[in-house]
Amino acid sequence: MEITFLGTGTSQGVPVIGCTCAVCRSVDYRDKRLRVSVHLQVQGKSIIIDSGPDFRQQALRERIDHLDALVFTHEHKDHTGGLDDIRAYNFRQQQDMPLYAEPRVLEQLKREYAYIFAEHKYPGIPQVQMHPILSETDRFWVEGIEFQPIRALHYKLPVLGFRVGNFTYLTDANYLSPEALEQMRGSEVIVLNALRHEKHISHFNLQEAIAILEDLAPGRAYLTHISHQLGRHRETEAELSDFIRLAYDGLRVKM
Repeated sequence: MEITFLGTGTSQGVPVIGCTCAVCRSVDYRDKRLRVSVHLQVQGKSIIIDSGPDFRQQALRERIDHLDALVFTHEHKDHTGGLDDIRAYNFRQQQDMPLYAEPRVLEQLKREYAYIFAEHKYPGIPQVQMHPILSETDRFWVEGIEFQPIRALHYKLPVLGFRVGNFTYLTDANYLSPEALEQMRGSEVIVLNALRHEKHISHFNLQEAIAILEDLAPGRAYLTHISHQLGRHRETEAELSDFIRLAYDGLRVKM
């Protein structure tokens, strides 16, 4: 399996519009963070988790010329705002794009992208197949690849993380139940959100994320959904345990 971090930033990205802090003015490419998304290449399949507003730019940067499916963690716009750009894959592959998400999320997509689901469709709009994730505990298959959903809370909003083999990906969360933690345990690689140093209402902060990862003790861990308030990449990463790294846009991890 190869994991590519398409984006590792928050809903505003980094730099933030109008901000002149040291992180937003940094010339380190690792401090330039598009909205959070990850690309999995596994068993010959190309799967993306979340397609935010930067989806087109990310797909072009990483030269993703084929896409088998999109999987969504939840319905917030920084995770779904690039859905229209799957049209390129529709045209190239001559087939509908499978979308996997909880029913609530699929209904939100139908509202936000009503033209995709209209009875009389405009020529050239995205073509999709909707696949509801009906259980937060039962495994499901994305184009033949087994996914284990992991329930988390993003303040009061239920969101999903996913375990694929020995890889676990979870973003936009500030609570994990003991059962969810056990589902993650034993992973070789875990990706977890860490927004900033200060406590936040809907995201793990750095200290909370570190505590979870030290308990789960994966071989490698990467932090994502990082805001400019976490500090510059080079300085923050230097303070972390050896097995925990900050993810950055374009980082590739092989398992």
